[in-house]
Amino acid sequence: MTIPRNVLWFEVLLYLSLLIDTLSAAFIERPSTEIDETAAVSADMFVVVVLMFFLLLVWLAARHRKSWARWILVAALGLSALSLLDSLSSGLRLASVVDLFSTVLAGAGIYLSFTDDAKDWFNSV
Repeated sequence: MTIPRNVLWFEVLLYLSLLIDTLSAAFIERPSTEIDETAAVSADMFVVVVLMFFLLLVWLAARHRKSWARWILVAALGLSALSLLDSLSSGLRLASVVDLFSTVLAGAGIYLSFTDDAKDWFNSV
């Protein structure tokens, strides 16, 4: 079974977006005086769990034709875009530009999952 071209691009763009999000989360500055070590570890673990969840959703959508996983990714993209709008309203910083690039990649990937040969991929199940 060959994966259609648009589904493959969907998968690649979403994985790239998640990689960028992971790298930006790894280099986020945390004020050391405001949170203790336990809170920082808990926050990092939460980021890892959310990342693994999104990796699973992309894998289920692209490799196992689960349309519901694709719709969850659409909802997450919408929430991400709303968060990005709030972030951009406080000014353009490097973190905002990285988030914008990641969101554009995810949006392009999700768009491709609803077009051309990807429609048949998800409808044939």
